[in-house]
Amino acid sequence: MNFSVSSSAFLKQLQLASGALSSNPVMSILEDFLLELKGKILTITTSNLEVSIQTSIEVEGKGNGKIAISGKTLLETLKSLPEQPVHFEINDETRGVEITSSSGKYKMVGENPADFPEMTKPDGDDNFTIESKNLLVAIDRTIFATSNDEMRQAMKGICMNINFNNVTFVATDAHKLVKSTFLDVVSETATSIILTKKTLLTLKGILRPESNVKVYFNKSKAYFEFDNVMLTTRLIEGKFPDYNAVIPINNPNKLRISRQDLLSSIRRLAIFANKSTNQIVFDLQENSLTINAQDLDMNNEATEQMICNYDGDPVDISLNAKYLIEILSVMTSEEIIFEINTTNKPVIILPAEQEPNEDLLMLVVSNY
Repeated sequence: MNFSVSSSAFLKQLQLASGALSSNPVMSILEDFLLELKGKILTITTSNLEVSIQTSIEVEGKGNGKIAISGKTLLETLKSLPEQPVHFEINDETRGVEITSSSGKYKMVGENPADFPEMTKPDGDDNFTIESKNLLVAIDRTIFATSNDEMRQAMKGICMNINFNNVTFVATDAHKLVKSTFLDVVSETATSIILTKKTLLTLKGILRPESNVKVYFNKSKAYFEFDNVMLTTRLIEGKFPDYNAVIPINNPNKLRISRQDLLSSIRRLAIFANKSTNQIVFDLQENSLTINAQDLDMNNEATEQMICNYDGDPVDISLNAKYLIEILSVMTSEEIIFEINTTNKPVIILPAEQEPNEDLLMLVVSNY
């Protein structure tokens, strides 16, 4: 088989697919692009056994066939070429590959395409559509809150709770929790699936904000289709914790404050907090917040006072500065609301104004 294609257009599609190339593979072929030519359509596939990406490009082609080509070699070759037509000649018997450009010829040997993992297609009708900008927001909000505990595989991922008229993304490491709901999503099926952190990081790297993403799912896999790309991923097996059970209700004490001012204050105070506990103490009085940090081992201590809107009983509550910084850094609202039940219950953090068709809830445990 042979084909000719624009070097820059081909490179763009290869870079999209490269998100699923393996760097330390169990099989050498996982370092390759699988190229399949059918008529004038060249399909590009990569896989690391957890995530697979498939895209395609129109070319001037002759003959049908497949070849697996080293991802690193192909990417570096095309990156080094100025924009121009390039011609690929592939010998199906020897798997020899010859690339011709205006500068010269480049030869390599591919691998047997039959050894490449099979790319499955969605089966069934379970799917929904979400705007890619919302999916990107969900990824940014949840990734930081996943667990690294090997004994809690489900919590190492992000739970996607699919309902008939919304989808909720949840992540927790048992110290902090994020629950991000998008209300403008319609599905004919209600279920929950758990996505790997790698899947969402790969998606983040190739999604464009202006796209719509169609999400197919079954018991073992999820498929994300957008533009000219299909990303397939294995799901994490197991049951995600009942996150609603840890969200306190009837929280009478409410603090409203500037998110950026509070974030800046906590960053300063964290310098003086104990490095093993990262503990800071909120002392809440009527329309007043005093934050204390100390490290008795180092004889360090710091205090800051802030004007706020506080409605509730006087409360002293110990919180982890590191977790608060992580949470406040991914929020975007100008003002936030802390809802506090008692000093030994988790604290809810909300945007003062929710974005249209969104419902965001953050939660952090108290150190009490």
